[in-house]
Amino acid sequence: METEEFEEIPPQGHVKVVYLGPVSPHWDVHRVFGDQRAIDEFRQRAIARLQLLPPHDPQFRRNRERVARDAEREHLILEWDLGYEEAEPEAGA
Repeated sequence: METEEFEEIPPQGHVKVVYLGPVSPHWDVHRVFGDQRAIDEFRQRAIARLQLLPPHDPQFRRNRERVARDAEREHLILEWDLGYEEAEPEAGA
């Protein structure tokens, strides 16, 4: 499959990763739309990566990127709700 064809595949679902607070469990993954079974499988993998990590933990950034790559591979729209506004990434950074 060519890169252009790959990029044209419509999203298979939409998930929202929500930070629940400082007490474990820290995270929950909500399905907005998409196949329930595919979302459940993604949820298990995402929770496994984030389970013991609050957003201020240095390991969180690496695992967040892994969750984002997983969502991209599964053609899922990924939304994060960390409970605060995030700073926009600087251009060229």
